[in-house]
Amino acid sequence: MPELPEVETVRGGLAPVLEGHRLARVEARRPDLRFPLPQNFVQQLTGATIVSLTRRAKYLLARLDREDTLVMHLGMSGRFEIARPEGAVRPGEFHYAPDPDPKHAHVVFETEAGARVTYYDPRRFGYMALVNTATLQLHPWFAGLGPEPLSDAFDAAHLKAAFAGRKQGPKTLLLDQKVVAGLGNIYVCEALHRARISPFKPAGKIAATRLPPLLAAIREVLGEAIAAGGSTLRDYAQADGALGYFQHRFRVYDREGRPCPNDGCDGVIHRKLQAGRSTFYCPVCQR
Repeated sequence: MPELPEVETVRGGLAPVLEGHRLARVEARRPDLRFPLPQNFVQQLTGATIVSLTRRAKYLLARLDREDTLVMHLGMSGRFEIARPEGAVRPGEFHYAPDPDPKHAHVVFETEAGARVTYYDPRRFGYMALVNTATLQLHPWFAGLGPEPLSDAFDAAHLKAAFAGRKQGPKTLLLDQKVVAGLGNIYVCEALHRARISPFKPAGKIAATRLPPLLAAIREVLGEAIAAGGSTLRDYAQADGALGYFQHRFRVYDREGRPCPNDGCDGVIHRKLQAGRSTFYCPVCQR
């Protein structure tokens, strides 16, 4: 599933063609994705202007000039693609995903400026909804979310309170969207390795002095991943079809059996199932 850097990269790619633009035509080629599309979905969007395109956790939020916000989630295999002008050639220095199969094109947005954005989703685990903007933060999808990991609200004091007295490992807690919004398995593994903290150590026993370096590692990993266009492991691609590059910088994720890259460490990366997910870590330097 795309994590925060991938969703933020998609947002950044879509913003120039959607933000501030009026939707001249909307086409829903099926009545549902993971969930049924809202009643009168096409009618409510046609003619609306997208005032802003933002992100909250792993959701894309297109605020309209009407009463609602279009909420979009990519699910496992969802992908937006901006149509290229006929005859346009992609820059040669990037690697691109194959053109998506037209049979998986489920929703099409066309703006008055001529941009065409298509949502593809082979597995249909993604979803879209129209939520009243004034009460958006009270919606069940958002009401319980923790702070954004790149925001000032996510600080050492917040992390200390979230970890206090907890027997679960820090990885489990950092994946809890009520603790922090948008983090996923890949980037938590990477951040814990950079901070040299074991994913299995009871969070309540992690010294307060180790929390600022962990916060810094989380922000560093996310920042680098966004700059690299996210990570492409299976279905993810940017809005222009370009693949993410951060997977080439993984230090632990999917690197089982390889030497630990941390300075001064002679350990080997291990993999262990934790709450049904693969945890990659170094048992030597992550304590």
